[in-house]
Amino acid sequence: MAKMLDGMEALLRGEVPPPAAATLLGMRLASFSAGEALVELDATAAHANPMGTLQGGVLAAVADAAMGWAYMTTLGEGESYTTVEMKVNFLRAVRTGRISARARVKNAGRTLGLIECDVLDGGDKLVAHAVSTCMTLPAAPSDGR
Repeated sequence: MAKMLDGMEALLRGEVPPPAAATLLGMRLASFSAGEALVELDATAAHANPMGTLQGGVLAAVADAAMGWAYMTTLGEGESYTTVEMKVNFLRAVRTGRISARARVKNAGRTLGLIECDVLDGGDKLVAHAVSTCMTLPAAPSDGR
């Protein structure tokens, strides 16, 4: 786990570049602690759908990133993970401004984890709620299989 957390710390310090999808969308890991992560996005017109509101897929991506980073804090040395399922409830339209995705691990078993996330606007109003299931992938065996 130390290597994963070291990488997240380096990201916060600006010593390593963010993942490509984070750069593309403009989202960033703002903070994390054991079982939790906060991801932020400054939404602009570039994130809008044809109605002029923040596109739902962008909200989902920000929530997915927060839930993934929260789950990463639970992993052991050499382990990785993948998201196997995600559900998002969109509750309020957003046009522009700071979006904060606050994720927390509800349960981290040996193989599966349940993570939830509140997505809030700049006034701390709930705009979306997401839940995901993540699967821990074991460290690769030394023979590469």
